[in-house]
Amino acid sequence: MQISKRKAEMLAVAARLFRERGYNAVSMRDIASEMDMKAASLYNHIRSKQEILELIVIDIAEEFTRSMMAISASEAPVKEKLKALIELHVELTLRDPDEMACVNSDWMHLEKEKKAYFLKMRHEYEFHFTSMLAHGMAEGELRTLDTDIAMFAFLSTLRTLHLRYGRRRKVKAEILKSTLTDVLINGLWAR
Repeated sequence: MQISKRKAEMLAVAARLFRERGYNAVSMRDIASEMDMKAASLYNHIRSKQEILELIVIDIAEEFTRSMMAISASEAPVKEKLKALIELHVELTLRDPDEMACVNSDWMHLEKEKKAYFLKMRHEYEFHFTSMLAHGMAEGELRTLDTDIAMFAFLSTLRTLHLRYGRRRKVKAEILKSTLTDVLINGLWAR
């Protein structure tokens, strides 16, 4: 969905505030104040705080889902697919660390239908990830491990990158990608 530059600024400010204070502690007035505008003016662009959360969380979740589907469908070896997923997580985290924090911490505040939609995408992503690992193990590309635990270890690292990297602690994307690839994949790779 295409959004205006002003609306994108509002979403960025809201995401930063959600990350700093928590979703429940932030009001529309807080967001308007940070934007140096009146709350009434904010409502000309955004219907509610819930809409803000939906726009942030659903947009990134859809981007992850589209990317996972493309990576999963490719004919690349499992190692290359895993590398592509690491790069995806790094790129999105470094591009939008506050938004990534919302995806990982505030999704539970989504209203019923949007929460169900988000969880469907998340489960689909995890299913494809686990399937990828299982395929690599079956083909001898990866050591045989519990796929659920391997997925948890892998995704726990990637989903929490925003806690360490982004706006507060700068790191070169290529260094983060190559180091994470080495640590996460080579620990799995059959020797």
